[in-house]
Amino acid sequence: MKTLIATALIIASSASYAHDNSFSSDSCNVDLTGGININSKNITFSKDKMPLYTISNNDILLINGEEVYLTSSQQSLLREYSTSIRNVVPEVKVIALDAIDLAIDGVNLAFNELLGEGNNVSSELTTQLTGIRGEVEAEFSKHKDFYIDEDGFAGEDFFGDDFEQRIESAVESTIQNSLGSLMIAVGQEMLFSGGDMDAFGSKMEKFGEQIEHEMEARGAGLEKRGEALCQSIIAIDKMEEQLKDSIDELSGYNFITASETKHHNKA
Repeated sequence: MKTLIATALIIASSASYAHDNSFSSDSCNVDLTGGININSKNITFSKDKMPLYTISNNDILLINGEEVYLTSSQQSLLREYSTSIRNVVPEVKVIALDAIDLAIDGVNLAFNELLGEGNNVSSELTTQLTGIRGEVEAEFSKHKDFYIDEDGFAGEDFFGDDFEQRIESAVESTIQNSLGSLMIAVGQEMLFSGGDMDAFGSKMEKFGEQIEHEMEARGAGLEKRGEALCQSIIAIDKMEEQLKDSIDELSGYNFITASETKHHNKA
């Protein structure tokens, strides 16, 4: 499943760290089996675009437009479930935006080191990525409905299958348009190395390691927030199971399935 939540988690958990000759990394597995539409008043759950039930004002359950009587404990659980789903949306927004900011930082670190401050490559890529960031932020505007299903986030098809391709194309076109500047920079680096390819290769390898180390350090906080987001979604999945057990009218529905897979590897 290719959802925005999953994408944000993948981006946020992309860095791994070495500790005492071993490292561990986590994968968050989130699956949706229907659509969830969130607006200021209602959360509507649907299948094949057909509404199945709605939570209104966080604690009113509507099926086919009719309110279902709930006990105080059922109503409290429904309110916690609805509120938790609403709280995830800004978490996803912040992680998605910060992941793009991290990419912008990486672009500037790499090309400013190679081509110098104020180079055209960094400037053009930063402009394009900043534009995409603005579009992402607009899609999470509080004035818009938030809709997500098993096929992804459906805000005007912005996060469709071509979203990743848009970013890749921005990078590829910028590099192609700047090949001359890059070749000159590489040539200058080789001259500074006295034409010694081994020395040049070592310098480039060291440069790459410095960039990688810097980006891992900057991504540490993003990774932790991605892990926290995963735990939030797992908690929502557990609340859904409690709702199914408690409210007969919801027993046949299972919209959210979430789990965390821990990987442990020896270096």
